[in-house]
Amino acid sequence: MKRRDFIQLTSMGVGGLALSHIPVFGNPISPEVALEPIDLAVKKRLADAALNAAKSQGATYADVRIGRYLQQYIFTREKQVQNIVNAESYGVGIRVIANGTWGFAATNNVTEAGLAHAASQAISIAKANARYQQEPVQLAPVKGVGEVSWRTPIVQNAFEVPVAEKADLLLAANAKALENGASFINTSLFQINEQKYFASTEGSYIDQDIHRIWPTFSVSAVDRSTGKFRSREALSAPMGMGYEYLSKPGPKIAGPAGTGLQGYNKYYDILEDAVLAAKQAKAKITAKSVQPGKYDLVLDPNHLGLTIHESVGHPLELDRVLGYEANYAGTSFATLDKWKTKNFKYGSKQVNIFADKTQPGSLGYVAYDDEGVKTKRWDLIKDGVLVNYQAIRDQAHIIGEPESHGCCYADHWSSVQFQRMANISLAPGKTKLSVDDMIKNVEKGIYIAGRGSFSIDQQRYNFQFGGTVFYEISKGKIVGMLEDVAYQSNTQEFWNSCAAICDESDYRMFGSFFDGKGQPAQISAVSHGSATTRFNGVNVINTARKI
Repeated sequence: MKRRDFIQLTSMGVGGLALSHIPVFGNPISPEVALEPIDLAVKKRLADAALNAAKSQGATYADVRIGRYLQQYIFTREKQVQNIVNAESYGVGIRVIANGTWGFAATNNVTEAGLAHAASQAISIAKANARYQQEPVQLAPVKGVGEVSWRTPIVQNAFEVPVAEKADLLLAANAKALENGASFINTSLFQINEQKYFASTEGSYIDQDIHRIWPTFSVSAVDRSTGKFRSREALSAPMGMGYEYLSKPGPKIAGPAGTGLQGYNKYYDILEDAVLAAKQAKAKITAKSVQPGKYDLVLDPNHLGLTIHESVGHPLELDRVLGYEANYAGTSFATLDKWKTKNFKYGSKQVNIFADKTQPGSLGYVAYDDEGVKTKRWDLIKDGVLVNYQAIRDQAHIIGEPESHGCCYADHWSSVQFQRMANISLAPGKTKLSVDDMIKNVEKGIYIAGRGSFSIDQQRYNFQFGGTVFYEISKGKIVGMLEDVAYQSNTQEFWNSCAAICDESDYRMFGSFFDGKGQPAQISAVSHGSATTRFNGVNVINTARKI
């Protein structure tokens, strides 16, 4: 692909600082060029060149991923647009098995000759690695699907919306926050489009067009007389959707009485959230500091999603269980011996947690993973008992699975695909239960919404989580805002304290847009669904108190 017509808009200090923490792949590109498609017939011809070269040199299996990755990031602060990034990366990753061993190579020379050369490199690497391979790779079977195409079911492609219109929306949110008591506000809009073409020697030619979006902000309020300040983050969730997530605010899920909070799922009203964020950030300055002790916690889905991610999603990745992640991000307490007992109590009987790559609107929603495996839903924890893990083709035999779970992913054409977290969600309760009804049964508790600081050990067992906003519950009612709240527990103790879950009418998704794993590090996007959930007798600490 030729790089051309790069449009660089205003670039300022804080926006540049923000970009240093956000992955940007590839080269600058104009929004107009980003909309130009790549012909399917061209991609098939290129893939066949690589597959034929691999087979002719001894590959017993080969797959090709032709990837075009588009990113558009918009950053604003108060009345200014700080930075706009438009980036594109285009290239090919080729994976082979030769002499029972994996080999991988990648190239941005997207020609038939370039792909054939990369295939030869992958073969050479596999044969060199075979000298040290103790057991041959065992792939769970996958039937080729022929030529298929799939696209995230979006209503409006965010890349087709003029940049000025999107920047104006962010600036309007800033203005709303400033009008309602905010001293500062930063807003961002992240948009991702992955155009991925997968082909394998098993007869699959799969074209997928994947879209994700994440509007977010951070509001701060300052008391000039005391110098105290507090912040409140956006309560949006990154979604596998188009611009309709922002442009069509619709029905919302009411939060508990006395909080003013709204639950956003299908659509997000950034203006409404910015107004409430400003008011809550200001109120947090004078909010009562929590008294440490045992509390019943009522956790909003936008908060609980992060706890699910860290204490269930990661520890049930099979490669982590097997120790492959030990050097970078730890292992897992949920070892194979616990699973083999068939009665390991991960949580209470109310806890049913499933993996699902087919949830519409989720960040992980695709039809096929990066091994050409059709995605699906499967149980991880059933009635509180650990029943399964997340496994890909070369891991399935380890846990006696006849097929891959379809959760293999690479974040870029130059990255090798490996096991990544699927959407991991807590099933809603089966009995009708609203948030207010749940709170009525709480004598001494705290309602927590939004994400905050967190810490978890290298085996995903002992942890501490904060949040964005906290409300005290006394004798079945919300009685006021709290501050300085964090709760501590271990994974098994925490999930066994789960006492009640609201029904499906309260079910929503939280998301992680930049979830890191592996060496070299890769990122992925994943959602976690749940309804509001109560956990009894959890230890709460005061984060402001000095020892």
